[in-house]
Amino acid sequence: MMRARLRYAAAAIVLGSVLVTAAGAQERPPLPRFASLRSDEVNLRAGPGKQYPVEWVFVRRSLPVEVFAEYGQWRKIRDIDGSVGWVHSSLLSAARMVIVADTTRTLRHGPADEARPLLRAEAGVLGKLLACEVAWCRVEIAGEKGWMPRRHLWGVYTDETVK
Repeated sequence: MMRARLRYAAAAIVLGSVLVTAAGAQERPPLPRFASLRSDEVNLRAGPGKQYPVEWVFVRRSLPVEVFAEYGQWRKIRDIDGSVGWVHSSLLSAARMVIVADTTRTLRHGPADEARPLLRAEAGVLGKLLACEVAWCRVEIAGEKGWMPRRHLWGVYTDETVK
């Protein structure tokens, strides 16, 4: 009787660890992907660990970054300017943010060049990514929700569907 209970307990532990492993594997999104900085101060390191020197310090919460490699709890990222390095995963958020690229752009009421303008956003302005439909993305900038051509935003892939 005791052996049967031990077998059931061992089977439950094995099954539980398999389920946890499978769940953990499913939680990690594929690479590459975009994320954003969780903190106002994030160290960009030369390698995946605290023993590596800090090469850059980001001082802008919510800045979008591209994650393109992983090593344990460390993520290799790239920013809009092409700076590359490693950050701890706890300093990244899955919240999708975009940055207005190149020059001043117009946020519009609808996904069309003829749609009513809502505001003009300078290059470097951050926005929250809400959705993307083919060539246009719905974003929130300074409390206004509207549409901007995808090609004017950094932080979303050209073929990515965002809902």
